Amino acid sequence: MSWGTLYAQLAGVNRHSTSLGKVWLSVLFIFRVTILAVAAEAVWGDEQSDFTCNTLQPGCENVCYDHFFPISHVRLWCLQLIFASTPALLVAMYVAYRKHEDKRGILHADKKTSKAKQEDELESLKKRRLPIIGPLWWIYAFSLVFRLLFEAAFIYALYVIYDGFRMPRLVRCEQWPCPNEVDCFVSRPTEKTVFTVFMAAASAACMVLNAAELAYLVAKALRRCPRVGAGRGRSNCSAKDKGLLQSKKNEILLSSSSSVSSSGKAL
Repeated sequence: MSWGTLYAQLAGVNRHSTSLGKVWLSVLFIFRVTILAVAAEAVWGDEQSDFTCNTLQPGCENVCYDHFFPISHVRLWCLQLIFASTPALLVAMYVAYRKHEDKRGILHADKKTSKAKQEDELESLKKRRLPIIGPLWWIYAFSLVFRLLFEAAFIYALYVIYDGFRMPRLVRCEQWPCPNEVDCFVSRPTEKTVFTVFMAAASAACMVLNAAELAYLVAKALRRCPRVGAGRGRSNCSAKDKGLLQSKKNEILLSSSSSVSSSGKAL
């Protein structure tokens, strides 16, 4: 796996994300990708070669291994990381589209604009951070939802396939072509159990960060909506009831003037 390429893509998205999104990327690559690339692949390197069964029947060990371990932990975690990271690329695609449209607008805005000014605007466009509002808010929120779904689905699949997160020391196999029930032994089960629990905990931590970030986006949008609604209400009121407010104001002025004149006559 070329994890550096994936990191380069996600780092570009990270410039337009929230603070929790930056923490999620750090947890993803420090506690999951690094552990997977440095340690986990070496731990599971001998998983099939050192899987031994107390029989000399040809094919029995391969069949038993395939029955108890239909997919390697390392390959399953690689798929999980790819699927969990892919939704962030939706944000990258939208940001690239927005910047492309803004670039076209700068280049075709005014022919009288100097070339140096256009280059300055294009350079500032590259460094500009898009606010998470409007369509970008929806795309970012959907990417978080998909991250949560993928993470939960892979954790559930890991738990179901291996019947928990604990690696057994001994498994009994009755699959054909084994002549009878044979005992098979897993290599380094304790070490593999530790890594399995650690990767599951790191995945759960990423899920918590994604849920917190989604809640933060929703809360921020709800705080922004009343202000927007209030502003729209004031504008609509001033647009529709302008004549009515003016007439009310004139009536108040006339009534006040009449009361002043009547008080003068009384005096």
